[in-house]
Amino acid sequence: MNDKRIFVTGGASGLGKAIALRFAREGFKVCIGDVNDERGSEAEAELKAIAPDAFYLFCDVTKIKHLESVRTELEERWGGVDVVVNNAGVGGTAGAIEDISLADWQWVLDVNLMGVVRGCKTFTPLFKQQGNGHFVNVASAAGLLSAPMMSSYNVTKAGVVSLSETLVSELCQDNITTSVVCPAFFQTNLTESMRSHIGGLHSKVNKMMSRSKITAEDVADSIYQAYEHKEFFVVTHPFERRLWYVKRFSPKGFNMLMQRQAKKLFRK
Repeated sequence: MNDKRIFVTGGASGLGKAIALRFAREGFKVCIGDVNDERGSEAEAELKAIAPDAFYLFCDVTKIKHLESVRTELEERWGGVDVVVNNAGVGGTAGAIEDISLADWQWVLDVNLMGVVRGCKTFTPLFKQQGNGHFVNVASAAGLLSAPMMSSYNVTKAGVVSLSETLVSELCQDNITTSVVCPAFFQTNLTESMRSHIGGLHSKVNKMMSRSKITAEDVADSIYQAYEHKEFFVVTHPFERRLWYVKRFSPKGFNMLMQRQAKKLFRK
């Protein structure tokens, strides 16, 4: 009988819900946090069909008091938690660096980067008290490859990668492990929270997501396998994984590829 426990931010839809369902099928007790109560209730009902103890809590990751409240609830209900998935995020603002307002920068930083920081800060003391725990921090291939016209989003996801790399070394002596997830496009509701200064970008992104052969369920399965084997990097898409290897071993060649692609995509 599996008595493991998981908490997933942004768990009411998209990748977050797919992760919650994947772990529920493995016998985990599941709690999802989200800012959309309607979707949260629907996801809770779906989860309960698999994991009767599953439940939803309203949780805004830009408010540390919400995460602290979740931690308290999990301690009272379950006596703790084994896996914390910092998944909640927004699509950021697409556009040239000079066009993106500082308010938009602050918005995406507060959710995508600081939301993960708050999650790790809140649950690390509990993991240390328990003597174990595992963080899953959802970044993006954007944090590895830094495509043009997505500066604010790229920076937040690169920050999540760097934070996760830091925690691997910092928390290893406490038996706390970390995985960082870097998927590329797959079908999800990301564009609902995407702002853009580029005409027609939402439809282009939706088209690229719909064409992807990799699903949210595939990414969730990769995350579960990484948890099982305590793997750090989860780079789910083969093409982007190859690009990442090129960047690591031939930075000049990678820069030339990206500049050529930028000229093709954003030619005036």
